[in-house]
Amino acid sequence: MTQSQKLPRLAITLGDPSGIGPEVVLKALADPVLSQHCDLTVIGSDRILQQTYQQLQSQGFYSAKPDKLKIINLDPDLTLPSLKIGGGNVSSGAMSFQYLETAIARTLKGEFDGIVTGPIAKKLWNLAGYDYPGQTELLAEKAKVKRFGMLFVARSPYTGWTLRTLLATTHIPLSQVSQTLTPELMSLKLGLFVDCLRHEFGLENPRIAVAGLNPHSGENGQLGTEEKDWLIPWLNQQRDRYPYIQLDGPIPPDTMWVKPGQAWFNLGKNAHDGYLALYHDQGLIPVKLMAFDRAVNTTIGLPFIRTSPDHGTAFDIAGKGIADESSMKAAIELGIELVNNRNYP
Repeated sequence: MTQSQKLPRLAITLGDPSGIGPEVVLKALADPVLSQHCDLTVIGSDRILQQTYQQLQSQGFYSAKPDKLKIINLDPDLTLPSLKIGGGNVSSGAMSFQYLETAIARTLKGEFDGIVTGPIAKKLWNLAGYDYPGQTELLAEKAKVKRFGMLFVARSPYTGWTLRTLLATTHIPLSQVSQTLTPELMSLKLGLFVDCLRHEFGLENPRIAVAGLNPHSGENGQLGTEEKDWLIPWLNQQRDRYPYIQLDGPIPPDTMWVKPGQAWFNLGKNAHDGYLALYHDQGLIPVKLMAFDRAVNTTIGLPFIRTSPDHGTAFDIAGKGIADESSMKAAIELGIELVNNRNYP
């Protein structure tokens, strides 16, 4: 970074305060290298951070001191029930929503370049009266964007190779996937993916693999007709639309992940730059198998950077001091990288 470049300004939300969010934030921010490469502000409750810090200290775990951090303090509404660490309730749902809503508003005003979001419990948002499928949809609504996608990124600790997996559909029942997938939706997702790979990862001529929907990619209509009816014709059209990229597919879902698995564990170098999976588990089972403790969820298509650790609130271990901060740290590091790439290509 040159002297003319400013440090990326990142807001970090605590997520659900009854889960492991406050713990992994404090543990991740104990690394002094992060603060050397970005300007970090935590959005949450100072009281909860202090309580978490004291608990970690008493258990012998190292973490950042809250009084050394920049914090936008949002104390809980005293009219709500008391927080229940390790279980969550309407209070923790309301607080986690307020953290993110504040982060988005201040980012859109220009105070931050990106947001790193702690994990939330969707059912507790609903319990608190906020009807959103997740944080991604709230981010898109507040940013007033219709084109957005859920991209998962992980860097191999063995080889340094980067896995990038975009989901064409996200949180819908499996029975709805084939009806939801259309050439129009696929074009939207592919366009987002190409733009992201070029402008935020610096890949001018990316190689992208597209999964099939059915076993063996339909086997010429014997095991399903979606590939033959529209996916293969759509891919041919997209090859004409994007002559500067290599677009491979539809690749049978059971073999598409062989090369990335080899690249992850240093057994091969023939993997693609990006993978477009057609539904949630098709993309996330391999991602979590390879990179459960270091994968990062990033929302593409927003006017700012958003990253998040790829794990939930883990209520079952909240308050025990044993939560792994690796994914939160990776989310912050990726946020720094993407802001720098977007601002200083």
